[in-house]
Amino acid sequence: MTAPVQGSERRSRHAGARRGKHRGHEPADSFSRGFAALGELALSGVQVSARAIDLTSGAVLFSVDDHVVMPTASIGKVLLLIELAARLEARETSPLSLVDRTQSDAVADSGIWQHLAVPSLPLADLAALVGAASDNLATNVLLRRIGLESVRVRAERLGLKHTAMLDLVRDHRGPDDAPQLSVGSAKELTWLFSALARGEVVDAATSKRVVGWLSLNHDLSMVASAFGLDPLSHRGPDHGLLLMNKTGTDSGVRSEVGVLRGPGAGVAYAVSTSFDDTDLSSRLGVLDGMRAVGRDLLEYVH
Repeated sequence: MTAPVQGSERRSRHAGARRGKHRGHEPADSFSRGFAALGELALSGVQVSARAIDLTSGAVLFSVDDHVVMPTASIGKVLLLIELAARLEARETSPLSLVDRTQSDAVADSGIWQHLAVPSLPLADLAALVGAASDNLATNVLLRRIGLESVRVRAERLGLKHTAMLDLVRDHRGPDDAPQLSVGSAKELTWLFSALARGEVVDAATSKRVVGWLSLNHDLSMVASAFGLDPLSHRGPDHGLLLMNKTGTDSGVRSEVGVLRGPGAGVAYAVSTSFDDTDLSSRLGVLDGMRAVGRDLLEYVH
């Protein structure tokens, strides 16, 4: 088991070098295409934040405004999964504890529980739904059981200052609601996922639980669209590749953070974009840019 390390100490391992002229690290040659694609998006008015680090050395492979706090939509659900996993490992509750859904939890969009007849599910199954399908209803039920304040405290204990889950999932956000479900910086998110991969988030057993849930993720539509993996089944190595990731999607928001391992190397990466989602071509341009980063990541690990 890997002993836990204080968040500030762990983040210092990945402290960045001087920033380049694009307010980020100049990329290694193998990342120049993705760097250029994100630059083109920025010139077209898209707000971009990105970072990739070598999983073993912590070396920064490229970054673009990685300190900027961006809306990250469902990526904040990872913090909820971490808090739940920590409680399960501490035996504060059982993974088989049943939780009922209520009318106040109801929400549309992502997830499948809203389409199922079963009114109650075990905590571990709710976490699997969040990991696999970013299930909004399961998220709200877990938040009611765990508490948003507990998720906030856990994030602070991990040393996260610019990454947070701000609210439950809502169909509509009013003036009195948090403007985003979650926010985060690419720098902190790459640290968090690299720490999960090393078994250093809370402890090795907690990290392993979270990695297991995230490895179920079906959304490979952004950066991970370049990896050629089966969206519905990629928990084991496929052509030497192994992925865990979490995506966030909202109007004008596309964000992804993950860890990709390959025969030659491993990387932790985060790419977040905020844009005017007024026409399909704008959205497709953002996804093309994210895929370009994915192709560079694939080349680096393979």
